[in-house]
Amino acid sequence: MSNKKTKQKVWFITGAARGFGFEIVKAALEAGDKVAATVRSKPEQLAAQFNNNENLLVTVLDVTNEAMAIDNAAQTIRKFGRIDVLVNNAGYGLLTAVEEASGEEVRQNYETNVFGLLNVIRAVLPHMRNQRSGHVINISSVGGLSGYIGWGIYGSTKFAVEGITEALELELAPLGIHATVVAPGFFRTDFLDTTSLSRTGNIIADYADTVGKMRDFATEVNKKQPGDPKKLALAFITLAESENPPVHLPLGSDSLARYRDKTARFEAEIDEWLEVITGTDHDDVK
Repeated sequence: MSNKKTKQKVWFITGAARGFGFEIVKAALEAGDKVAATVRSKPEQLAAQFNNNENLLVTVLDVTNEAMAIDNAAQTIRKFGRIDVLVNNAGYGLLTAVEEASGEEVRQNYETNVFGLLNVIRAVLPHMRNQRSGHVINISSVGGLSGYIGWGIYGSTKFAVEGITEALELELAPLGIHATVVAPGFFRTDFLDTTSLSRTGNIIADYADTVGKMRDFATEVNKKQPGDPKKLALAFITLAESENPPVHLPLGSDSLARYRDKTARFEAEIDEWLEVITGTDHDDVK
């Protein structure tokens, strides 16, 4: 794997006002690339943080609005002429027991984390297909690799992102376009702040020893997470430079450990239930 710079790239990054998005914008600009960064409001504030860098275009985007996504992509093409790397970062967490979440809370989480991501993909891919090049990078989560108490709904949105990206890679490969899903572990961002994390108002007492303890843990661990978001941003630069990027990229030792533990338990269950698993085939299947 090489970190050697090949050419100046144009990035399109959603959710750039803070957290991962902000750090990736910063790293891409420092690498000499051009960046279209989207925010929900006050674009002038982000532009000012980078001294109105001429290589930075800041636009307003609500990812749940597909027309806005299409317009944002068009603005990027007019400004920079191409889009080489799409980073779907916009999203938010929902901490709740599966039963506690209302239908509306679940729908809103999916609207941003899944349908919003698809809106942006549909807006950007026509430009990448015209170029016959590009790299779609979707941000999932360790919660999209393995289920966690209290994160079932949010994690399910990220499981969806994992599956969407796997299919995208297969569909886009013949067109010269790559797709990667990045699954960060727990990083020291504002993800557990109220600005990025929603908690349901409905609390069921029977979940006090499971989801209740997770709520307490989320408060206690905030700003003490092991992952360094600046190092994550540098990993994105390496990923974008790769000629043969992976389909899956877990980031953080905790994310890797969680995935390996899941697959080990899965293999053990397969061994235990192998006769039942294979016993459902027709008798003429070898």
